[in-house]
Formats: sequence, structure tokens, C-alpha cells
Amino acid sequence: MTSCIDRCAMTFTRSAFFAVALAASLAGCGGGARTPPPATPPASADISVLMFGNSHTDFNNLSGMLSAMIGAARPGKTVSVVRGGGYMFLDERLGDAPSLALFNSLKWSAVVYQAQKYSISGDFTYSSTEAVEWVRMTRAKPAIPVMFPEWPRRSINETQRIYDLHVSIAQRQEACVAPIGQAWDLARQRAPGVVLHADDGNHAVPAGSFLAALMLYASLTGDSPLALPALDGFGVDAATQARLREVADEQHRLISARLHCPNTARL
Repeated sequence: MTSCIDRCAMTFTRSAFFAVALAASLAGCGGGARTPPPATPPASADISVLMFGNSHTDFNNLSGMLSAMIGAARPGKTVSVVRGGGYMFLDERLGDAPSLALFNSLKWSAVVYQAQKYSISGDFTYSSTEAVEWVRMTRAKPAIPVMFPEWPRRSINETQRIYDLHVSIAQRQEACVAPIGQAWDLARQRAPGVVLHADDGNHAVPAGSFLAALMLYASLTGDSPLALPALDGFGVDAATQARLREVADEQHRLISARLHCPNTARL
């Protein structure tokens, strides 16, 4: 059974046993030894991005990858990408005092949102009202809101359903929706030798996180990832980075990462 902190929501049968299991699972979301400590508000930077999510945002230093990409594309500007502490669903974050304090601590340029609850079978519906409220507050700052739909689990056809859920949020409060799952699907066609999933079939290895960061970069900047240089220190060799930049560029042209953005504002 996949932990709820690792995949936004699990669907269980309606038996009493699994109802209890679900309650226990949800009670543990955002907790445990693997939960990172609360983030410290950063010093002011020319470009500051806040990321709220769970292990999909945290693993492989995805925030560092995104920061390096933005920094390479915006020479002469200081860049800070901060990951909010804890592994929480977006509805939980809306009632979390440290998350709200971090959100209000700075005039962020953009906020990236991952960890919207969803049913992996499609049999259940979870509230997205809280995600809509996060987007509303982000636009009011004003800052660029970006939805981070998770990549599909290995061998599971769920990309479109996950993407459509996040588009439905953007239709209620305009936000960028990064086509991350589509980029993963395209990478399996264009670069089948590049491994994206970790052994659990759910999380990403560094190359998978790198591809997700490329699509978030395209949402935030509107620029093609193809122009980015090779980046050191992220566990993805230069040749693989080049292949992933090509995939991300093609995906950005197929479904623009700016398609649902609220206005022309970009980093």
C-alpha cells in the first residue's frame, strides 16, 4: 500500500477494515520521521518562488533544480526557491499556521502547488476548494500561481485525469498548469532509455525530478527549456539533461505550460 504522503490520495474499498486503514493513513499524512522541518523564510531575492507539496516536491532537490534553471536563464538576478516544510495535502496546508506564515512572510514572485488529493481509481471525489483558495490568495499578492500535477505511476494510465483535475482548479481561479505527466509520457516515447521512476514506481529518480522542474520552469518563464545549459550537482548527466530538455521543449509546444496562466506575468 502506498503511503498518502507519497501519492496524494488512495482509494480503498468500502469495507470497515479499509475505512479504518484509510483513517489511520490520513492521520499520518505530513508526519513521521521523513517529514522535513518547517522552512525558514529566505532573505529577499530578485526572484523568489515558494513550493508547497509533499515528497514529490521534496525528493532529489527539485527546488534546487528549478532555482538553478531560473538563475541560468536570468543572469544578474538573485533567485531563491524555497520548499515549504512538511508533507501535506493542499487542504491541510490551508489550516497550517507555519505554512500560512511562510506564505505571508515575503512578496513571492510565484508559488508552486503540488499535493492536491485525488482518487487513484476515480471512484471518489476530494475537495479542491482549498487549492482554489490558495490560488486566489496567490493572485492577490500578486504572484504567479502554478499547479504541479503529479506524473503518473509506472504503467498506470492516469496522466490526463490528474492533469484535468488541476485544470479544473485553474478554471475556477486562473493558474498555470504544468503538463508534467504528459512530459513523462513523451519521454518514454522519445527517450525510452532514460529512467524516470524510482523502484517503487511512484517517486522519481533525479532524471524524473529534472524533467518536472523543466516543465515548471516553462510555466514560470514562458521560455523554451531547450536554451538552458547543462547543470551540475543534480545527479543527471549532461547527455540525459540534453535529451530531457528536448522532450520538455516538444511538450511545451504540444501543450503550452502557459496555457492556463492568469495573465502575461512571468519571471
